[in-house]
Amino acid sequence: MAEAEDLRLKTADELKEQLIGLRKEAFNLRFQKASGQLENTAQVRRVRRDIARIKTILGERQRAAKDKPAPRKKAS
Repeated sequence: MAEAEDLRLKTADELKEQLIGLRKEAFNLRFQKASGQLENTAQVRRVRRDIARIKTILGERQRAAKDKPAPRKKAS
């Protein structure tokens, strides 16, 4: 399980790569569940929550960058 504190230390590119990997894992887990091969059903929940954590952190960063005031020019 990815802790939010650990995820906050990663760059946006690292988080996006991890998000892609987790989405692939979620896809594979759904297939395993459908075919009856999934043994650990809690894994689906863990992956889904890790995806949500990463998306939350990326969204926070986007909003923080958007809300920063533009640098003002000095009046001459």
